[in-house]
Amino acid sequence: MDVLTNVEVVPATPGLWTRLGRVFGPREKNPDSCWCQRFRRHDALNNRTALRREFEESEAPVGLLALVDGEVAGWTRVVPRATLPGILNNRALARLFDDQADAWWVSCFVVRREYRGAGLGVTLLRGAVDWAFESGAAALDGHPVDVAALRRAPAPSAVFTGTLAMFRQAGFTEIARTCPSRPVMRRERNGPPRCSI
Repeated sequence: MDVLTNVEVVPATPGLWTRLGRVFGPREKNPDSCWCQRFRRHDALNNRTALRREFEESEAPVGLLALVDGEVAGWTRVVPRATLPGILNNRALARLFDDQADAWWVSCFVVRREYRGAGLGVTLLRGAVDWAFESGAAALDGHPVDVAALRRAPAPSAVFTGTLAMFRQAGFTEIARTCPSRPVMRRERNGPPRCSI
């Protein structure tokens, strides 16, 4: 597929909730599917309800949507790192970070099957950088997969945190690895990336 040029990246506001589900494909019908709750904790009935509650009750949008000709084609969660217990409590990640209150995290990407391979993930990631910095972030981090370090090609669901290539294209720099195939990538608002290890 050619690189898409008619993409608009917008905040995931409550009015767009009814259009979000399509991006999850067949999993849209399963409320217990991930629904971007992998790094969160909630007391909702299911993951879909938890994400809907976030859409409706969060002071600021918790993610961005990629629209292609007005149709939702992709989603990414980008939020302050402090709101993601699954990141904060991960021992391999925790040793890398200080208590930087204004650090943000981009945790996942979902791109509809028919739009994969057209650069939509990179477009969403660049939008995440802009959104985080406009919202006051000093740094934006992520934990993608280095596909080249794997023994075989991963399933699409295994790269939900993005790929190293995506993050490099969006101007991120590697600051550490938690294992051979999992780099920690960073974009800072000003200056070169710094590592706190």
